[in-house]
Amino acid sequence: MVKKILKSYDYSLILAVILICGFGLVMVYSSSMITAVARYEVEADYFFQRQKLALIGGSIAFIFMMIFPYRAFLNSKILKLIVIGSIGMLLSLFFIGKVAGNAQSWISLGGMNIQPGEFVKLSVIIYLAAVYDKKQSYINEFGRGVIPPLVFTGVICVFVIIQPDFGTAFIIGMITICMILCSGTNLKSILKLVATVVAFGILMLPLIIMNGLFSDEQISRFVGVADPFKYADGDAYQLVNSFYAIGSGGLTGLGLGQSVQKYGYLPESHTDFIMSVIAEELGIFGVLFVLLLLTFIVLKGFSIARHCQDPFGTLLAVGISSMIAIQAMINLGGLTGLIPITGVPLPFISYGGSSILLLLISMGLLVNVSMFTNYRDTYQQTTTQEVKTTSVVKSINQKRNTSMR
Repeated sequence: MVKKILKSYDYSLILAVILICGFGLVMVYSSSMITAVARYEVEADYFFQRQKLALIGGSIAFIFMMIFPYRAFLNSKILKLIVIGSIGMLLSLFFIGKVAGNAQSWISLGGMNIQPGEFVKLSVIIYLAAVYDKKQSYINEFGRGVIPPLVFTGVICVFVIIQPDFGTAFIIGMITICMILCSGTNLKSILKLVATVVAFGILMLPLIIMNGLFSDEQISRFVGVADPFKYADGDAYQLVNSFYAIGSGGLTGLGLGQSVQKYGYLPESHTDFIMSVIAEELGIFGVLFVLLLLTFIVLKGFSIARHCQDPFGTLLAVGISSMIAIQAMINLGGLTGLIPITGVPLPFISYGGSSILLLLISMGLLVNVSMFTNYRDTYQQTTTQEVKTTSVVKSINQKRNTSMR
């Protein structure tokens, strides 16, 4: 039994996770050593050591989630705990939250900064996957099958927006859309949902404008993207320096550790703009290495979803893969000037304990879904075939014995 389970794990996916996390750790050290000393006045390896600890903790969680049966999350008590815990974490930010980057998104515990919004992403994925799995028999009934689960997602997004953290809220919204599209809902229900969302957005627009929901800094990000070099000394300072970093890297880069932009020109060099440093130090080859690994992980996730015959497992795989793909596109779009900068980290690469812990827990869950799918396809089908063969042999023997008599 244990041998069969071990054979069923997708080791190519596990290897991809190991490679991208290891590469990310190296780049966190390279991109943060100057910032650590000059800006934060700590040791050069300060961020490297903290990321390493987060990776160790995340690796333990990854292994646990690989072993823990994913269908246990269908238990109603566990789901209630996820819902209450998620809302509780976000509510606690208004009382004990720490402001960083103009958003009250952090909780400081024992010298560690935890970002609840990161873990809430996975909570939403598990909740929606479980609820839509249970609603498969009436999934096309708009008022009964589609709408009710979205109340939880809506409450979560409102709490996240109030912080304000529009990047995380947008990611949660996009993950929800991806999961609804893959839940078995028909086109009629999807169109009704689109109409409802548009109508709600139109009703909320005057309120947003009147209350000035977007801060001056957030508005400046749109201005910077519109004409970055015109505002190179102000609103588009980071974006323009990101362009310089990417442009100076060329094909092979300046060499590992040789970035110029990380010397104070690119303030978030180890978080939001770490890919700019990779492009500068390792060139196109370094960028392609990261993009290929991310693409492999995302496509592998959707492949797992496609082959999984369990709706819950399918939706989990879709949600996790969508989360990684959406985060990567938002991060890369921001540092290349395609969209406004949102503060979304690059999955597996950017510095951030909460982010790497969430991603490794999610990947452990994805590997778990893959293992159960492979196990069922390989061994249960083999067992069924053996039973059929045995039945046929018995039938032939019975006929033979009857004819001999």
